[in-house]
Parts: sequence; C-alpha cells; structure tokens
Amino acid sequence: QVQLRESGGGLVQAGGSLRLSCAASGRSFTGYRMGWFRQAPGKEREFVAAISWNGGSTSYADSVKGRFTISRDNAKNTAYLQMNSLKPEDTAIYYCSTHIALKDLLLGSGYWGQGTQVTVSS
Repeated sequence: QVQLRESGGGLVQAGGSLRLSCAASGRSFTGYRMGWFRQAPGKEREFVAAISWNGGSTSYADSVKGRFTISRDNAKNTAYLQMNSLKPEDTAIYYCSTHIALKDLLLGSGYWGQGTQVTVSS
C-alpha cells in the first residue's frame, strides 16, 4: 500500500522559515517525480513545486520562486520543501504527491499524502 506522509508544518511568523518533508513508502518510486501542492481555506488546490527523479529538473509556481526550494533524497524516499521568507498568503494545507509523469502529477493523478498545515502569522 502506497503511503505518503508529510511532516514539518506548523505556525510561524511572517519572514520565518519551515522545512516540510514527505516520506514515501509501499512501492518502488524509481523514476517518479515528486511534487508539492497547497490548498488555502476557500480556495482551489494549487501547484507549488515539483522535482524530477534525479533532482536535475525542478519547477515552481511564480508565487514561491526565489523563496521555496524543493529537493529529494532517493535513498530515503523523501522529498523536502524548504520555505523561506514566508508570507501570510502562504498559509494553507500542504500536500505532497508523486507520479512518474509530470503531466499526470500536475493533473492530480498521482498518489497523495494527507497534508500538513502551515500557518503564517502577520
């Protein structure tokens, strides 16, 4: 059974930092891309960042470019999202997802975790 488990969320003041982790288990994830998405109250889920299997390709939403960094450790089947210079508008539940194809990852067709809450106070 595939499981993705996010951790690292919490309450932080504006300008602060958090590091989210997503641990994957239950199958081989060789070749799989990993992605982070978020959903704020009353809003649609949106893409945040994605990373290729070997880490050589990353992509970010314009709203987080220069502030967030996605990375992964394949030996641990874990992806990370380093979030710096956090803003109140970054407040959301953050989810990780994985799929072998970027298009399907972005369409929401991959495996999903349960999410971790990030709250940024002003």
